[in-house]
Amino acid sequence: MKALIIVIVAVVALGGGGYGGYTMGYSGGEEAGYDGGYSAGQEVGYSQGIDEGYEEGSTEGYAEGYDSGKEEGYTEGYDEGKDEGYSEGRNAGYISGKKDGRAEGYISGKTEGYAEGIAEGKVEGYDEGYVAGIDEGYAEGLEAGGEGYTIRDPTYAEVIAFLFTDTTDSNEYIDDIYVCEHFSMDVCNNAEDAGFRCAFVGIRYPNYSHAIIAFDTSDQGLVYFDPQEDVRVEPVIGKKYHECVEGRPFAPPPIDDTIEDILVIW
Repeated sequence: MKALIIVIVAVVALGGGGYGGYTMGYSGGEEAGYDGGYSAGQEVGYSQGIDEGYEEGSTEGYAEGYDSGKEEGYTEGYDEGKDEGYSEGRNAGYISGKKDGRAEGYISGKTEGYAEGIAEGKVEGYDEGYVAGIDEGYAEGLEAGGEGYTIRDPTYAEVIAFLFTDTTDSNEYIDDIYVCEHFSMDVCNNAEDAGFRCAFVGIRYPNYSHAIIAFDTSDQGLVYFDPQEDVRVEPVIGKKYHECVEGRPFAPPPIDDTIEDILVIW
């Protein structure tokens, strides 16, 4: 019996010690396992988290950076492009405008210059032709045995003497048959037959016209006469013709005789 009690006590003692060892082993193992597992899990989790966080942050950061960079880049590009485009456009516009302006100016200048050249050349050519014609006619007249072309500008006294002897003013005025133009033409022809240069002068009114004559006298210059009555006139543009007659009053005609133009034809 005593032996049995000893065995039981020993077993109990041994069992109590084993349990305590188990408890101690469990606690140590749990702590060591927790530490090891935490460290390994932290490393794996950190690695996975940084990868996922980087990917999400990169995507979101790219989008934000893209929008911000696009806006700033657009502004800078717009300003620079605007400046460069303005410069290029101005140069292109200048070249195009210069080309078009040169073409228009050439055409306008050519047209105007041609008209002026024609006008001046016509006058100058007429004068040169007139002088050349006189010289040639005079030479041919001498060769033919005549005295040549001896028409000249008279003195004022010679004009008065010529008109006094000329009888054209005694011709009858007949409407539409023998009018002012005929009087002037006949006096011009008679003056040239007498050796005097005489001009046919056209006077233009607002709705009518009139014809007189003129002599470029050597002592009093250009003088005008109305051949219908051999009266001297001083025609002035803007003035009524009947007010330009010298010596005696002229009755106003039934038309507006305001002088608008004076054409002297030699």
